[in-house]
Amino acid sequence: MKKYPVLGNKDTRSGFGDGLTALGKSNPKVVALCADLTGSLKMNQFQDDNPERFFQVGIAEANMIGIAAGLTIGGKIPYTGTFANFSTSRVYDQIRQSVAYSNKNVKICASHAGLTLGEDGATHQVLEDIGMMKMLPHMTVINPCDYNQTRAATIAIADHVGPVYLRFGRPKMPIFISEETPFVIGKALLLNEGSDVTIVATGHLVWPAIEAGIALAEKGISAEIINIHTIKPLDEEAILKSVAKTGCIVSAEEHQIAGGLGESIAQVLSRNNPLPQEFVAVNDSFGESGSPAELMEKYGLDTPNLIAAAEKVIARK
Repeated sequence: MKKYPVLGNKDTRSGFGDGLTALGKSNPKVVALCADLTGSLKMNQFQDDNPERFFQVGIAEANMIGIAAGLTIGGKIPYTGTFANFSTSRVYDQIRQSVAYSNKNVKICASHAGLTLGEDGATHQVLEDIGMMKMLPHMTVINPCDYNQTRAATIAIADHVGPVYLRFGRPKMPIFISEETPFVIGKALLLNEGSDVTIVATGHLVWPAIEAGIALAEKGISAEIINIHTIKPLDEEAILKSVAKTGCIVSAEEHQIAGGLGESIAQVLSRNNPLPQEFVAVNDSFGESGSPAELMEKYGLDTPNLIAAAEKVIARK
C-alpha cells in the first residue's frame, strides 16, 4: 500500500479562500458574492484585494444566486459563498431556474458541508446536497478531499464554462495531495493500485480510505483506492477499469446513501458490470450536535467502518 505523508493539517474552506485569492490576482473576470459569512468562507483576502469585485449581499441567499446569474450576462465569473445547506436547500428554486436551466456560468461554493460541521447540529449539517445538485442538468459537482485539492479545484473551475457546485468543509484535515497534482474536472485520481477490492471515496472520506487501505494491507488484502473529487461528470472509465480487476467495490462519502456518489456508482455498475457493492454513508438519517470525530464514528463514516465494508464486500464475491 502506497504511503501518503501528511503535509500538514488545514481546513478545506481555507483551500477555497486561498484559491479565490489567487484568482483575484490572475483573472479579472472573477467576482465574488457572499451571504454574510465572509470570514467563515475565508473570502476576506479577496474582498480586501478586490473591493470593487466583491459583493456582500447579507442574509439573502436567493438574491445572491439571482445577482450571480445576472453578472454572467456581462461576462463575469461569479463565485457565490455560504454554508452548503444555504447554498442548496434554501435556494434550490433559484439555482434550478436562473442558473442550471439557462446554463449560467455561476460557481456555487459551499462550505460547512456534511456531519463535520459538528456542533451546529442537524439544521446546518446538509447531507442531501450532492444528490440535489447532481440531478440538475448542466451542473458539475465537485467535492475535493484536502486543502491543496480544494485550492486547485477553486482555480480550475474558473476555466470551466457552465455552472459548478463546489463542496468543502470546516474541520482541519490531513493535507496529503501534493501542490503539484493537477486538478482535472471529471478525472478520478488513483491513489493506490490493488487487486482484491476497490475503495472509491470523496471529500473528507478519502483520508480514512487511505488509512483503511493500510490496515487492509496488514491483513493481506490489496485495496485499490480511488479519489473521486468530481461526482458529476463521473469518471466511469476509471471505476469500471478498477472493478474489472478487483471484482467488488466500496463507496465512501459524507452524504446520505440516497442520491450520493455510491448511488451514481451503482447505476454505472448496473448498466455495465453488476458486481457486489457496499456503501459507507449516512443511512437515511439527519445528523446531530457533536464533535466532527464523534459524529463520523457514530454514523459509520470512519476508518474501521471502511475496513469492515471492504471485508464484507470481498466475502460477497
